[in-house]
Amino acid sequence: MTRLLQEWVTREAERRPDTTAVVMGGERYTYGQLDRCSNMLAHALRAAGCERGDRVCLLLPKSPTTVVTLLGALKADACYVPLDVSSPAPRIAKIVESAEPRVILASARGAATLRALFEDGRLRASIRIGWLEADGGAGAPCDATFTLEDVRRMPSHDRACANSPADRAHILYTSGSTGTPKGVMITHASVIHFVEWAKAYFGLAATDRVSGHSPFHFDLSTFDLFGTFAAGAQVHLVPPELNVVPHKLAEFIRESQLTQWFSVPSILTLMAQLDVVRRDDFPTLERLLWCGEVFPTRALRYWMTRLPRVSFTNLYGPTEATIASSYHTVPRCPEDDHAAIPIGRPCAGEALLVLNGALLPVAPGEVGELYIRGVGLSPGYWRDPEKTRAAFVADPAEPRDRRYRTGDLARVGEDGLVYFAGRADSQIKARGYRIELGEIEAALQTLAELEESVVVALRTDGFEGTMICCGYVPRPGVVVTPLSLRARLGALLPAYMLPAQWKAYDRLPRNANGKIDRPGIRDAWSSEAAGALPVAKRREG
Repeated sequence: MTRLLQEWVTREAERRPDTTAVVMGGERYTYGQLDRCSNMLAHALRAAGCERGDRVCLLLPKSPTTVVTLLGALKADACYVPLDVSSPAPRIAKIVESAEPRVILASARGAATLRALFEDGRLRASIRIGWLEADGGAGAPCDATFTLEDVRRMPSHDRACANSPADRAHILYTSGSTGTPKGVMITHASVIHFVEWAKAYFGLAATDRVSGHSPFHFDLSTFDLFGTFAAGAQVHLVPPELNVVPHKLAEFIRESQLTQWFSVPSILTLMAQLDVVRRDDFPTLERLLWCGEVFPTRALRYWMTRLPRVSFTNLYGPTEATIASSYHTVPRCPEDDHAAIPIGRPCAGEALLVLNGALLPVAPGEVGELYIRGVGLSPGYWRDPEKTRAAFVADPAEPRDRRYRTGDLARVGEDGLVYFAGRADSQIKARGYRIELGEIEAALQTLAELEESVVVALRTDGFEGTMICCGYVPRPGVVVTPLSLRARLGALLPAYMLPAQWKAYDRLPRNANGKIDRPGIRDAWSSEAAGALPVAKRREG
């Protein structure tokens, strides 16, 4: 029985050491190589002072070598904290400050960010740096505790692990409404439970060739990697640059001979819009899975009509519930573009609860707030008991039984399946990422050229899924353009959080209570998007 995530790799290394495990471009690791290299890194981390429960931040680009580092962190009894190397340094600094890592593992791609983190004095001097470039540390922006050469001199045998299944495997940071990202703690046991269910349900086997589309700081990647390792299969990491070249992404699926694809729907929608999928394309593909946002039915029908042999499964679940909590395999191609696709029924060990304000079940067909209960729930947010108590609430009938408040609205259909019905708060899903609009507004408030600003979101059938829109009032005498604002905001937030539409106002509309009229602003934007006259007075930015 698997107790810790890294055991799947060790097991395959003992059985079939020469079998390919991870591939990206010209870089490839067998299970034997993955096991030996991660063992060496684990010894290096322990020598650098890592102890049970310590955090190891990964300031590394997506690559097979990064897979080695997260396995090495687990084998050192630490938990890994993946960072997005493309995010602005100030946002990465907030995550590193929160995580308080013992070690940051970095390479040339993260060198500029690492330099910025230490130059502004926000990071503790006690944080160790592991420099994983083949330059002997010459390219490191600061003194490295150990280098790649040091790692290669470490023992390659396993070291005894003290972790238990209840220990943290990783902390994934999601958008926070106050402007500070929230760290979601995920245990070994939670990931193992989902992976074992999914392996059985989808029939994952050693012959599978699985996509690795999501970045490692996004929870879908957890299934990409550990689902693959549990089956002894291959994971083919998708180069991030292919996301903007859909026809090359289709070619990647063909050339890699993938049997399983798993991603957010937005990239699938873009591929459909640009018509890059041929009829009976991808002859090896058996399963197409999506999670993270609503997949427009029109785009789903495009895929299903072109790939009639492939099974299509909608997975649903927030990061706080470990990858996914429910599933629905679409039995047949929907008849029209307006057919609702359910999020389905709970995965094994999970429960979906559609409740009213009194935490009582609503009648079938009525919309209520969706709660999740079961084995996949996170222990909570890293060092934030207040947010943990607010999101993970006790069952009134059984206080020891926790429920996670998703903030999603849902209903139970006549077929007994659960259907997503929107968001109950300001949190949205765009391009597969969960985003707090409040975090964007908090960043805008730091811009000296703005008097005030507001951020709203519009549902679309396009690539974005949800379009982020910003209304703003420049300070008197200051020349502001959407292009300049986007550039300034891009220094504070990752690209996926930047508004797609901008509108300059003389004054933001208010409601009767004197508050910014967000619904009215959203409605005005919707009317303009539909070709109607603008409702609110504005001037073009």
